[in-house]
Amino acid sequence: MGMEQIRQKIKEQRVLPLFYHDNADTCVSVMRALYDGGIRCLEFTNRGFFAIDNFRRMVAVRNEFMPDLLLATGTVKTAEDATRFAEAGADFLISPVFDPGVAEVAQLYKMLWIPGCTTPTEIHAAQKAGCTVIKLFPGNMLGPGFVEAIAPLFMGLDYVVTGGVEPTMESMNSWFKAGVVAVGLGSKLITKEVLATGNYEQLKTQTRNIIAIARGANQGS
Repeated sequence: MGMEQIRQKIKEQRVLPLFYHDNADTCVSVMRALYDGGIRCLEFTNRGFFAIDNFRRMVAVRNEFMPDLLLATGTVKTAEDATRFAEAGADFLISPVFDPGVAEVAQLYKMLWIPGCTTPTEIHAAQKAGCTVIKLFPGNMLGPGFVEAIAPLFMGLDYVVTGGVEPTMESMNSWFKAGVVAVGLGSKLITKEVLATGNYEQLKTQTRNIIAIARGANQGS
């Protein structure tokens, strides 16, 4: 799938679940529950020793049973990691920072890369590097007012926010009204309780509910 198609998928879904777990079976179970709850695009974060092995397992299961699911790798901070996960089958890459080395790998593989930015200077650098989607991070530090202030300065960019998003209509309304196209949700959706108990039916239900909230939230129109 091309970069622009992936960008549209993110905008259509409006919620981007993100998680990591050391256990590969748990990772696959979470992926299945999110998929059964209606998710067709998710982020697996590169935050643990088993990240690359577990991601390869998820890609294999996805390819066999969920071919329409897009898998991103998040917390990609180096060109080496970007290359490893691109080779492992990532559909796109997400970072908490803007890194020129990651930008080069994304261009080499013709992949969508969503860099993390906190300042107008970083957003400017990302746009010059060819990025079309920006991850505003950490959202709890920036707030919806930041989006409203910077959006008119950078035409043609879409914004995803991670951090500071609650799974409520009030919270999502504030972010979507400010101008973001999607919100990232980690432990507020894939909770420690779900991971500890393996209650994936609960996760599936929560996912459906959050998708409904996000689709009903204000789009700034």
